[in-house]
Amino acid sequence: MKRKFSVIVSSILVLLSLTTFSDTYNLTQVVDAKIKTVIKYDKAPLKKAKSIEAENKETEQHIRKLDQKIKKLRLKLKKYSGAHAVESVSEQKLASLSYSGQDVITVNNNDPNFTQADLTTSHGAWQKYGNLDSLNRVTAANALLNKSLMPTAQREPLTINPTGWHNKRIASGWLYNRCHLIGYQLTGQNNNWKNLMTGTRQLNDPDMLRYEDEVADYIKESSSNYVRYRVTPVFRGNELLARGVEMEAQSVGSNTVHFNVYIFNVQPGVKLNYADGTSRVG
Repeated sequence: MKRKFSVIVSSILVLLSLTTFSDTYNLTQVVDAKIKTVIKYDKAPLKKAKSIEAENKETEQHIRKLDQKIKKLRLKLKKYSGAHAVESVSEQKLASLSYSGQDVITVNNNDPNFTQADLTTSHGAWQKYGNLDSLNRVTAANALLNKSLMPTAQREPLTINPTGWHNKRIASGWLYNRCHLIGYQLTGQNNNWKNLMTGTRQLNDPDMLRYEDEVADYIKESSSNYVRYRVTPVFRGNELLARGVEMEAQSVGSNTVHFNVYIFNVQPGVKLNYADGTSRVG
């Protein structure tokens, strides 16, 4: 089984070395599929073996090593994707940007704009949501995330319709999602007007979810892990549908989690009217 995992990892690393930045999204899907293969055919039997032979330390050690390799592989993919993204931009330019085929771009060289005071844990974990603006649009959501904020109850259905909500079915399913600025898995906030915006399915999942999962994985590891987090919707003028979102995260006391990215609010094959959220397929 160890040899099987090594072969899979080697094949993924070859893909990383040969793939250009324009193939990053497809590469992400390939890597995720490879990881699922590893978990299904390598890790599952080992977990079963662990339950049958609880005293088998070698099995336990192999499971831990397998977990570490999977995490390192995902981190390597993230670094690769960031390194091959288009040129980094400043926050001041975000609202004026037009989508040109790259869903995610880095902002300020991928460095989040948090001061040392922003990173203090002296008050424990917290979350704050900006008031709606004069057009009832969401504003920035901030938090110092920790395992203590994560929900224990199952999420209830969303009922709020944010600005720009003109949903409809397209070939791939529903066009829009009610997107949490700070994901439910991180704080348990759900039907909160100040934490929901109209976003395409692509914006919500996989694009935002990829970064939310990275944060969630880190804070789950230890109750002493904290991440300063901010998500800012970016509107142009008086438009009701956001052009995109800026996501910033910084783990306290380390650079394990460290990013500042802008994700375009777009959907393949659909032309969006950002003034009101209506759309046209094709």
